[in-house]
Amino acid sequence: MPAQKDRWFPSFSFLLFCAYFIAMLGSTSLLQELSPQEYFGGLQAGRASLAYFSPNVSPGAQPFLEQIENSVEALQDYGISVVKVNCPKEDVSRYCGKENALRKAYLFRGNMLIREFPTDALFDVNSIVANVLFALLFNEVKYVETLTDLQNIENSLKGKSNMVFAYVSATGTAEHRAVMEVAFVYGTVHQFVLTTEATLLKDTSSDEPDASSARLLFCHCQQATDVAQPCRKTPMEQDLTVLNIHRHLKLMGAPLVTEVAEDPEKVSTVHLQLGLPLVFILSQKETYEADRRTAEFLAWQLLGKAGVALLSRDLVDLNVLLRSNVALKTPDEGVPIKYLVLEDTDEVITLVEDKSKVEQIQEEEDEDEEDEDEKENDNQDVQDDQVVEAVSRDKKRELPLEQILTLTEETFHSAVLKAAQTVVLFYASWEAVSLVVLQTYVEVADHLKEDVNLWKQHPSDCKRGCEGVQGVLLSRVNCWDWPGVCTAENVTQFPTIKIYKKGEQPLMYNGMLGTEELSSFIMLSRVSCPLKLMTIDEAEGYLRGELPSELSSYHHTSVLGVFSTATSKAKEAFVEAGSILSGHVTMGMYFEDDALALSRKYAVSPPALLLARSGDRSVEGIALSKHSAQDIVQTIRHRLLDTFPEITVQNLPRYLQLRKPFLILFSDGDIGQLEGKEMLKLAKGTPQQAFVPCWLNLKNTPVGRGVLKAYFATVPSLPLLVWVNLHAGGQVFKFPSEQSITQTNILSWLEKLKAGLEIPSSTLSEEDWKPRLPAYDFLQMMDTAAPEFTLPTPYRHGAGDRQEQQQPESSEEKATAREETPEEAGLKAEKVQSPGRDLRGTAPRLAGREKQAKRHSEL
Repeated sequence: MPAQKDRWFPSFSFLLFCAYFIAMLGSTSLLQELSPQEYFGGLQAGRASLAYFSPNVSPGAQPFLEQIENSVEALQDYGISVVKVNCPKEDVSRYCGKENALRKAYLFRGNMLIREFPTDALFDVNSIVANVLFALLFNEVKYVETLTDLQNIENSLKGKSNMVFAYVSATGTAEHRAVMEVAFVYGTVHQFVLTTEATLLKDTSSDEPDASSARLLFCHCQQATDVAQPCRKTPMEQDLTVLNIHRHLKLMGAPLVTEVAEDPEKVSTVHLQLGLPLVFILSQKETYEADRRTAEFLAWQLLGKAGVALLSRDLVDLNVLLRSNVALKTPDEGVPIKYLVLEDTDEVITLVEDKSKVEQIQEEEDEDEEDEDEKENDNQDVQDDQVVEAVSRDKKRELPLEQILTLTEETFHSAVLKAAQTVVLFYASWEAVSLVVLQTYVEVADHLKEDVNLWKQHPSDCKRGCEGVQGVLLSRVNCWDWPGVCTAENVTQFPTIKIYKKGEQPLMYNGMLGTEELSSFIMLSRVSCPLKLMTIDEAEGYLRGELPSELSSYHHTSVLGVFSTATSKAKEAFVEAGSILSGHVTMGMYFEDDALALSRKYAVSPPALLLARSGDRSVEGIALSKHSAQDIVQTIRHRLLDTFPEITVQNLPRYLQLRKPFLILFSDGDIGQLEGKEMLKLAKGTPQQAFVPCWLNLKNTPVGRGVLKAYFATVPSLPLLVWVNLHAGGQVFKFPSEQSITQTNILSWLEKLKAGLEIPSSTLSEEDWKPRLPAYDFLQMMDTAAPEFTLPTPYRHGAGDRQEQQQPESSEEKATAREETPEEAGLKAEKVQSPGRDLRGTAPRLAGREKQAKRHSEL
């Protein structure tokens, strides 16, 4: 036990020694005390020092010396030494000999006196550090008293550097010290300006500021290249402390908009590092320019409050990005990113300023989605429109739109000027038929792509004219996002498809919106209509089916107009008719000196039409008795109709336009050879086509069963011959089933119908075929949409001046940097007249706008 005590004694002694040494260090003064000779002899060039000259006995200076001593460590951080100079009694020099000199402190740089401070101005550590740094940073921190002085400094900085303007209620305060300490670090980067004038604070503020509170503004003068352009100002909303000011300046120097191409979870920016949220604007390459402007507009509104990043869906493979247009990432660890669908930038600002709104919006979106699913399930049986029902059922299926270029008001001009032929689908993203046609449009793109691939792999075996599709550009314009484009292009209904060729008027498609029909229209429109034939051999070859390679896979009846020099008026009308029928009909024109010989071969005289049908290539000659363009169009359309056609959904409108009774043979498959022969004989023998003899195959056109049920309540045995006049009375007559279908029996039955001896099997209702639900009032929907929705910059574009449009700026003229500081990007944002407060183009805005349309019951 005694031995153990002996071992503890040295250890305890060592601990006492350490404690005493630490206490002695703590009581050691950091303030140097030197004689005048030692002080002046030890001054170093460029080194700053604060000196207080004091006699050996000066009881009144004791409080000041305590504050000086307390400020030693703070000033040493900036390379400034603090010295107390003990003046001997016999010293009568400038600093020691005069009584008033003993009430001052002196700031030297080397042996040069910079500033004299009355000791009552250095009343605490804050005042000492603030005033000393203020004196040393004479060039870095300017003091102003009037608005004119401030504006002169601003003008001198425009286009060169930025300015930090600070107001403090008085010099020597804690806020003054904070500004000076930050200026010591950032003084070579920004120009600091200080004032204590309350009137100047009011002149530089848009609100009514509190003169008792310090304030700091960051002035973006570097972006203002014009003297007349004011410096944009971003206030610091936190208290003026060194940490807060340093944080604010770091944020001002960060990129205004950061472009990212990775998973948002992995993104880290200076904003997140400084405890601020990061807002992602989700974009795509087709609308990049508009999205960039929206992001810059939002970034200026959130400057100092949150960061803004532009995230391209094309570069990041995340399904959630397809359903959202905004994402919010907070600096809190473990908190997942919030993906949202918002209407405009005001909502984004509200989210940043009120965190509780994030959860509220997500809850509303989840509730809307649940309500929508419930309505969808409950209302499937009341859908009055099969198109709307199909779209509603398949709305969650994503369409592969990679092959279709999305056009905006910025890219529309360049697109229609670049390609030899540009096909543009004008549609509305909330309209059911538009979405169905968009699906057809995708199928057309796949169809044309197959042709191109076939030509590239087997150019010698390509029998489809594949080389003709390479110059076709398929594109789309969402008129809900870009109404200015659609208005300028005279789009008054959705969907609308137009074809643009260099130097020509746009060609609008008004046919059936099916894949085959639209593909055929696109390919037919590539060839001049009419095609001018120069020799009689070319004309004969044209009638034999020797067509341009683009049309080798599209079998249509060819129309050849034959004109002599004496029939120039009819020739001009034929050319005009060609412009009307372009894309729908293959038309050629021959008007050489030997045109008379060609026409006589087919027993007609110029002006005449020669029709070569694609099946047997038989040529029919038709004399033109009427020479107007509309008469020629009507003649061609009438002659192109089949003598005994199979009625389908696609061709029914063409025959309904004739406004004649229908004699329809319904069959469950191909019609028998005997019935077909008799019906064709009847069709060819009918004088001037008093009715439309036709047939309908229920296997090819299943909707025919619904037609028969409407006529007879049930589907009768087939084949069945029916007479129906939809345009006069709506009476339906059924051919007697006990009689065979022959030309003689049919003509006899028709005579009885004309004489009123037959009783109709049914009579169709004379009521208008209206939907069971009221139609959409689209204008009202647009008027009641969010009031903050603003139209894009007015867009003007006409077909007549298309060639005069200037080419867009080259890519070299655009900024190539992926990140831009506020000074670089701010000027561009200012120049844009309407940056757009809505988030159009950034996401399927249908998700947001659907809320307006859901008031319609079937949706």
